[in-house]
Amino acid sequence: MCKGLASLSTCCLERAKELRARLGSFLQKPDWNLTCCKIGKHKPTLEECLRWKESFEKLLSCKYGLCAFTAFLVSEFSEENIAFYFACEEYRNTKVLSKLPSKAEKIYEEFICADAPREINIDHETRDITRANMATPSLSCFDSAQHKIYLLMAKDCYPRFLRSPAFKDLLRQAKPPKNQRTEKKA
Repeated sequence: MCKGLASLSTCCLERAKELRARLGSFLQKPDWNLTCCKIGKHKPTLEECLRWKESFEKLLSCKYGLCAFTAFLVSEFSEENIAFYFACEEYRNTKVLSKLPSKAEKIYEEFICADAPREINIDHETRDITRANMATPSLSCFDSAQHKIYLLMAKDCYPRFLRSPAFKDLLRQAKPPKNQRTEKKA
């Protein structure tokens, strides 16, 4: 190991390895597209893609829309936002309450704490509230942080996604509505 790397903390080295792995896979696909989002044989119709423009909720409620949005976030190196959001959703649906402390700790360590490998961008007040909630984890202990991340995605990432070349390509490649396909065959 070179002298410069030897002086870094283990946490920094782990983050550097993770970044290297992400960049490596990203750089191997210079013409980034959404081929990674093929869900079986299903491709979205133009109607589905246009529905995603109606609201962020409609985008997230569609399996392919969620995948396309996640791929967009990966391309922007901000996929931790959607990962955190859905980790909180899964956490909130925990049926066995005795599992809450360990699940909460895992989410906190992965996304909230200062040295988190996938640290989300939240203000200090929200971070402090979440840290205080960790003393007695409940189903709502991440609500404040999750809400902030949801708003960040809805107001910042989502509009950028809709303006992105990736989304425009999706619109061009989308299957035509069923009635248009039927008309072409006739």
